[in-house]
Amino acid sequence: MIACPLCFNEVFSSEIKGPSRQLFHYCENCRLVFSEKQDLPNRQNEKERYLKHENSIQNKGYVRHLNQAIHPALPYLRENMRGLDYGCGPVPTLNRLLEKKGLNCEFYDPIFFPEHPLGRYDYIFATECFEHFFSPDAELHKLTHLLESGGILIVMTTLWEDIDKFEAWKYAQDPTHVVFYHQKTFEFICAKYGFELLANHNNRVIILRKQNGNASSFNFRCSR
Repeated sequence: MIACPLCFNEVFSSEIKGPSRQLFHYCENCRLVFSEKQDLPNRQNEKERYLKHENSIQNKGYVRHLNQAIHPALPYLRENMRGLDYGCGPVPTLNRLLEKKGLNCEFYDPIFFPEHPLGRYDYIFATECFEHFFSPDAELHKLTHLLESGGILIVMTTLWEDIDKFEAWKYAQDPTHVVFYHQKTFEFICAKYGFELLANHNNRVIILRKQNGNASSFNFRCSR
């Protein structure tokens, strides 16, 4: 018996094969697909893999990649807002791109910049980090706490669409990608953690707004 790391539902579905023959589990309640615990990478292996990424403001491809999240978020951002890049990696870049647009953005990374952010933020970018969360429930509680009421959370990750095609899905090949989300998963996240879904751009960039008060429901189940 296995508990989903997002909704804690006890999962009874069969194991799902990934593209490298690793096994994943599928939660029928929140639609999260997640790695088995024994397949989670250790912190050193994570760090070594992230250091291989050529992510910097000099890398035009990486800048284009980050702009996929920045451009749809701009209508929700203003110069007087306080922002955070959550999971910035070894070379903070998104904050520099935002600064060029007159926007303030601090940065945090649990491996490379582990000093935890203080206070609350008007907006948070989480680009290509949701799929690395070992404990997505704990991370979402942190993010919710860091956001002001009415604050904007911009998530960049690739959503899965067809469970039957998971074994051939390249996004699941990365050994540091350990959880995968569906559109229905984000509906669950909105209900449990108190967000409003503002936009979903190409199943790649999801923009949420933190609602005032508590989450609307903690007994949400995905519709079929």
